Amino acid sequence: MTITQSDLLALLPLLVLVATIVVVMLAAAFSCRARTPMLLALLGLALALASLPLAQQAAPRQVTPLLVIDGFALFYMGLVFAATFAVVVFSFAYFSRDGAEHDHRALYILLLLAALGSAVLVASTHFASFLLALELLSVSLFALIAFERHAPRALEAAIKYLVLAGLSSAFLMFGMALIYADAGNLQFISIAELTHGGGHDIFLLIGLALLLVGIGFKLGVVPFHMWTPDIYEGASAPVVALVATISKGAMLALMLRYFVLAGGYQSASVVLALTWIAIASMLAGNLLASLQDNVKRILAYSSIAHLGYMLVAFVAGGPLAVEAIGYYLFAYFVAMLGAFGVVSLLSNGAGLADTERLVDYRGLAWRRPWLAGAFTAMLLSLAGIPLTMGFVAKFYIIVAGVDASLWLPIIVLVIGSAIALVYYLRIIATMYAPRDKESKVALPPLAVAGCLTLAVLTLLLLWFGVAPQSVIRLLRHASMMAA
Repeated sequence: MTITQSDLLALLPLLVLVATIVVVMLAAAFSCRARTPMLLALLGLALALASLPLAQQAAPRQVTPLLVIDGFALFYMGLVFAATFAVVVFSFAYFSRDGAEHDHRALYILLLLAALGSAVLVASTHFASFLLALELLSVSLFALIAFERHAPRALEAAIKYLVLAGLSSAFLMFGMALIYADAGNLQFISIAELTHGGGHDIFLLIGLALLLVGIGFKLGVVPFHMWTPDIYEGASAPVVALVATISKGAMLALMLRYFVLAGGYQSASVVLALTWIAIASMLAGNLLASLQDNVKRILAYSSIAHLGYMLVAFVAGGPLAVEAIGYYLFAYFVAMLGAFGVVSLLSNGAGLADTERLVDYRGLAWRRPWLAGAFTAMLLSLAGIPLTMGFVAKFYIIVAGVDASLWLPIIVLVIGSAIALVYYLRIIATMYAPRDKESKVALPPLAVAGCLTLAVLTLLLLWFGVAPQSVIRLLRHASMMAA
């Protein structure tokens, strides 16, 4: 198949990112300073973001049977690039503290590779591109989690992630093989023809079930969540921000595209299974989060609950659900990046000193008032409090669920949100409590770039919580492309 000029234009964001990876790799090899590859990574991500409108001119376009570049893919690519940009800034602030134990030039190559895997994932329309992108993302995340090799918990978390990634890939590949045995094709659209036309349903159903198990491990939803909090606790805060956002968001976007194109909603048993997974994730995630005393573990269990919320809209299906998931992911990205950004800025880096225990945040409002304010805004958004993006996002999810008459999941969503409010307010109350004079936690000096990034995230959180119309218009265009 010949690649045309229009194909290259559509692929421009991916090509820019690939070129950036090569340049950053060369800079890391020839430069002794970590600042050079970091700046080049930021420049490349900025150029990739700037190229999205150019790629939009050629969209929608099927580029080989593997990828489709449309409004849906470009929206999620934008989220991935922007989130990676923020993580690069927080990573430099985290690993450049005085006393860092090792050089971190290679970190930016791994961050860009993870972004590339996620970007290819959201544009995939074929199981081959799906698997290649997923493995690129998984291997990058494994290396990132283990990057603090002198920290025992980081190595433990990386090994656990490696086991989960291996299990996920095994289930996914077996499921793909069964679907291929029934459909004779690995393109999503070809599977839709089989779904609508009948055929060997037993292979298709078992294949779909295995796919759901593999994707469940990647998303970390119940009952595939057991090691997720350990991974969050062991990895460095900026890496956890990446794991919690782009890896989950890219997989959910891919899953949404597959279900729309391949007719996954035609299987009542699969939809029922997703419904119970959503209910279990909302209840277990919130209940377990309320029992934690470690901020990273609280946010880890919280992320499980948030994925359960998004699965409610996912089960509802239709254009409204696509919009609801897109807006919720946008709000979730901003809040999670901001929350882990605060944790990154308060940590001494390189595993030398952690600010993870809830007690370490006692009196933060009196020592770092604006950081406490930003963290409060992120937590209130995650709780779905009005005037934040989280409120609009959760309302969107409820509307999509009501439209599909999903009454039990909606009731569980409301109950879960009430439980979540308790542990979010617990963190906030700790930050604004009187300072413990016996506390020995020394706060590091703040990085200017990290503080600016956190300020931008806070402004986005509040601005789009009050005036979400521009994002909603963009999502409606992307939803029409996806449908």
